[in-house]
Amino acid sequence: MTQIVRRSLTGLVYIILLLSAVFLNSNAFDFLFMTFGLACLYEYKRLVQLKGYHVFIAYLLLWWVFIYLIPDQVFLNDKMLLLPLIVLTLIVDFILLGYLFSRKEKFFTKFQKFFIGLFYIGGGCIFLTMIPYKDNSFVQLLIVGIFILIWVNDTFAYLVGSAIGKTKLYAQVSPKKTVEGSIGGLFFSIIAAYIISLYAPTITTNQWIILAIVIVFSGSLGDLVESKFKRVAGVKDSGAILPGHGGMLDRLDSLIFAAPFAYLTLNIFTYVS
Repeated sequence: MTQIVRRSLTGLVYIILLLSAVFLNSNAFDFLFMTFGLACLYEYKRLVQLKGYHVFIAYLLLWWVFIYLIPDQVFLNDKMLLLPLIVLTLIVDFILLGYLFSRKEKFFTKFQKFFIGLFYIGGGCIFLTMIPYKDNSFVQLLIVGIFILIWVNDTFAYLVGSAIGKTKLYAQVSPKKTVEGSIGGLFFSIIAAYIISLYAPTITTNQWIILAIVIVFSGSLGDLVESKFKRVAGVKDSGAILPGHGGMLDRLDSLIFAAPFAYLTLNIFTYVS
């Protein structure tokens, strides 16, 4: 079986699983991403050589508190309850951006690895799960639209980069990514956002386009962050759970990193509208 066939089949199964969970019900979607988060944490632990299982326990506790313990109507009426989680998640993401652009391949302490893993992956997965909940209902097309924007960006960044890419984006971390590819991914994501807005009018066309820009930029940075983890660890992929694609973190790095920024953007839309 050729590599391209393996990648295609794995990608198809992944997409079917994802969309099936989204359109089945909210509980299936929540459970799927809780499981995906555990898989990503496992791969992250291996990349940074974090010993023990404490981060899994902390992640499940965090998930239980913010997804199941506190009723949905409380979040809807008092977003301040989410403030500590969004602040800590964004702080960790900006710490990782500093790590990304640092010339030093510094190694974090055990506690720092634990803290970063909990909020980089745990916080990201929790906010990704919260995104479809709007006005006390589960809006499938909103999260599907975000998935599509990520997939369009990844696909066209690769295609455009392969066709005309010459200028390296960040060769020290990811030698294959190009500026031309990144621009191509952004351009086609904006087109996709316009098309999505015609079929998913949960937010306006302009808001879909702004959301696409936020997701593309933050998702691309998330992809680079994971690439640096892999480069420092001396591995090509974070794992081998997805034949032809590598690990679960390889597949979800953009989504996880972009999720808190997308969630914050959607709440800003609600506040100013």
